Amino acid sequence: MVSFASINSMASGLELTTLGHRIRHHRTRSGMTLDELGAAVGVAGSQLSLIENGKREPKLSLLQAIADATGTEVSDLISGEPPNRRAALEIELDRAQSSSVFRQLGIAPVRVSKGMPDETIESILGLHRELHRREREAIATPEEARRANTELRLKMRALDNHLPDIEALAEKQLRAAGHSSGALTHRTVSIMAEQLGFELLYVDDLPHSTRSVTDLEHGRIYLPPASIPGGHGLRSMALQAMAHRLLGHTPPTDYADFLQQRLEINYYAACCLIPETAGVAFLQQAKKDRNLAVEDFRDAFGVTHEAAGMRMTNLMTTHLDMRLHFLRVDESGALTRVYENDDLPLPMDVTGSVEGLTVCRKFSARAAFSQRNRTTEHYQYTDTPSGTFWCSTQTGSTDGGGFSITVGVPFDDARWWRGRETTDRAQSTCPDEACCRRPPAGIAERWSHKAWPSARVHTHMFSPLPRGAFPGVDDNEVYSFLDRHAAQ
Repeated sequence: MVSFASINSMASGLELTTLGHRIRHHRTRSGMTLDELGAAVGVAGSQLSLIENGKREPKLSLLQAIADATGTEVSDLISGEPPNRRAALEIELDRAQSSSVFRQLGIAPVRVSKGMPDETIESILGLHRELHRREREAIATPEEARRANTELRLKMRALDNHLPDIEALAEKQLRAAGHSSGALTHRTVSIMAEQLGFELLYVDDLPHSTRSVTDLEHGRIYLPPASIPGGHGLRSMALQAMAHRLLGHTPPTDYADFLQQRLEINYYAACCLIPETAGVAFLQQAKKDRNLAVEDFRDAFGVTHEAAGMRMTNLMTTHLDMRLHFLRVDESGALTRVYENDDLPLPMDVTGSVEGLTVCRKFSARAAFSQRNRTTEHYQYTDTPSGTFWCSTQTGSTDGGGFSITVGVPFDDARWWRGRETTDRAQSTCPDEACCRRPPAGIAERWSHKAWPSARVHTHMFSPLPRGAFPGVDDNEVYSFLDRHAAQ
C-alpha cells in the first residue's frame, strides 16, 4: 500500500508536473480520453486535466482509482522519472521557465502544445541552459576575476606598463584646461570636467558600492565630500569618472572588460596627476643626479606615495630603460597590488595569479613593518634565487590596517637611487618553504598536535558581486540615488 504521506512528500510543483505526465502517459497508452478516464474514476475530465498539467494534487484514493483504470500501480504513477523523452523535455522546460533567472527577464513563458516538435523544445532548452551557464559563470566572480586579472597583468608587463594613447590624451586635456606645470589643482580638474559638460558635486550619501556616480542626462559627477583613505583622492576619482567618457567606455560585458576599464581610467588619472612630459623630465634629472626617490617624485606632483610608485612603473622602462617592481602589501604579508618586469620572484598559484598571496617575510615589503621609525623609507638589499634586488619601502595605515608600498630594482640599477648605501641585507630562498613558512624543527616538534588555531575567513570570498550592468555596483541603489539628486 502507498500511504497518503508518500503523496504529500511531492511538495513542489515540479514533482506534480512529473506525476501529471505519468498519468497522461498511462491514460493515452490505455487509449482513453480525459472524459473517459474521468467517467471511470468518478471525476470530471476538466479536473483530470488540471492534475495532468501539474496544477492540482490528487488524493490517494483518486490515484488508486486511476491506477486501476489504466492497468498500472500507484507506485508507478508517483515515480519521479519522466515516462518518456517528450515528457522529460516538457518537464525540463517547465523547470527552466519557473526559475528565478528566467523570471527576472520579464519574458512570458512558452506554452507547449501537442503539435510543437521536440526539436523546437530542445532549441528553447538550449537557450535556457546557456542562460544558466552564464549566470553560474557570473557568480563565480573570485576565480573569474583572478584569471582575468592575471591575463591583464601579463599583458601590461609585455607593454612595459605603458599606454601611449592614453598618455597623449591626458596631455591634450591638460593643455586645454591651461595646466602647464606643478601639482594638478582641484580647480583645474573642475575646468576639465566643465569642458566635457560636467559639474562636480560633492555629496555625503553616495551608494556604498560606488566611488563616484555620473549623471549623463544632467551632466553631473557626484563625489564623496572627503578623500577615501588609502590614496584615492578627490582629484583622482573625478578624473577617473571623466575617463569613462573620454575613452568611450560602455557597460562592461564581463570581468575582463570591467578590469580593463578600471585599469584605463586609473591610468588616465595617473597621467593627469603626473603628466608624461613633466614626469619623465623629473625622473631623467634625478637619475642623472643619482638621486631617484619615490618620495621626491611624490612631493613634486602632490600625489600619494602609492600613486608615485605606480607611476614610475609606467614611465621608467619605456623612457629610462630601467626595469622595476611595485608591491602593495598588507600587514599580514598579502599582496594587494603588484607589478614587476624585473623578474622579482613572487608567490604564484596554479593559475598564475599573485594577488592575495603572501610574500616572503625577508622581503623589504614586510621587514619595514618592524622598523621603529615608519615615517621614512626603509631601504634593503635582498638576495633571491633570481638575483639581488634593492628596494625602497614606505609604510602607511588605513582603517582596515597597515600596508607597505615598495618600489625596487635589480642590484645593478640601485646605483641610480637614493638609499643605495644601506647596509640592510636579507636572504630569501622562497618559494622554498624552509625560508620563512616552515617553523624550526624544534618548535614544530614541540607544538605538533598540541595547537588548534582558528583561521579568519573573509566573508567577501563567499559573496558574489551585486547583479547589474556594472560588476560590484548595486544598480537599484545607484538609480535611486540619481533620482533623489535629479529632483534637487
